[in-house]
Amino acid sequence: MNFLVIGLGSMGKRRIRCLKTLGHNNIWGFDPKTERRDNAKSTYNINTVESLDSSLLKNIDAFIISTPPDKHTEYAKLAIDYNRPAFIEASVILEDVQEIKKYNNNKTFLAPSCTLRFHPVIKDITKIIKEGNYGKVTNFSYHSGQFLPDWHPWENVRDFYVSNRKTGGGREIVPFELTWIVDTIGWPLDAKGVFEKTIDTGADIDDSYAFTLKYNGSIGSIVVDVAARYATRSLIINLELGQIQWRWDESAFYLYESENNRWIKYNQPEFASSSGYNKNIGEQMYVEEVEHFIKGIKDQKSYPNTIDDDIKVLQILEMIEKSDGGFLNELQ
Repeated sequence: MNFLVIGLGSMGKRRIRCLKTLGHNNIWGFDPKTERRDNAKSTYNINTVESLDSSLLKNIDAFIISTPPDKHTEYAKLAIDYNRPAFIEASVILEDVQEIKKYNNNKTFLAPSCTLRFHPVIKDITKIIKEGNYGKVTNFSYHSGQFLPDWHPWENVRDFYVSNRKTGGGREIVPFELTWIVDTIGWPLDAKGVFEKTIDTGADIDDSYAFTLKYNGSIGSIVVDVAARYATRSLIINLELGQIQWRWDESAFYLYESENNRWIKYNQPEFASSSGYNKNIGEQMYVEEVEHFIKGIKDQKSYPNTIDDDIKVLQILEMIEKSDGGFLNELQ
């Protein structure tokens, strides 16, 4: 297969690594920045182009769109025009995803990112909850924290999309996390929250979101921030007959069985992290995500996320923001 990776920044390069790990070497890369094209070509030995024309696109079998979120629409429409399946990195702008869906009259296969669904611990936790052996979820609390300047230490945060209020780092991570939570816990009935700029990250964005999800008979509280000086993901899920605890830096999670009064430790499979990234961000979940996209080209139902679900997740983000009054006016 011939793949076109659009956007050769951090995520585009990661997707190139994923493709090569899966044995795919017919890769073209596009980025308007010469230095990015040159770096990708020399590092990964791929073909690069400075423009996209029909002579190239008609020979491409699949797109991988790894641009900033506010550029997704342009290239998703291009994939639809050529009826080529496209993987799209995490989205954050509801109106853009709705526009992509409306434009897709020919039902081109579009695969929105859902990276954390492929994390080995999250896969195990999801399996335990869905099997139902410990009853239903009664409540949960989750904290996802990072420090925005650590994302790209080689550049100023003002020089990439995370400093834009619509695509700001804190705002982007809310749907990134919700995409696995709605699969593991379920779709909430309601959401309310608050958000604020709490620290100087070098960008004029809200860096902290705190919100509550209401279910039928259960609730969840979540804090997402890019103000945490030590990166963390910390989860407690209470079930009728047990409790799950996970810290992503412990390489394991723990399940308490109330009927047996015991803790069971589930060790996380070892995984490698790419140079320059947090040691807890394993490459394998990104590889599996791309692998599922490729499988989805033949059977769309085998890919675990859809544009419709992406829209529903972003509508939850909208509910959270509207509940804190006044923010949407500031955003425009």
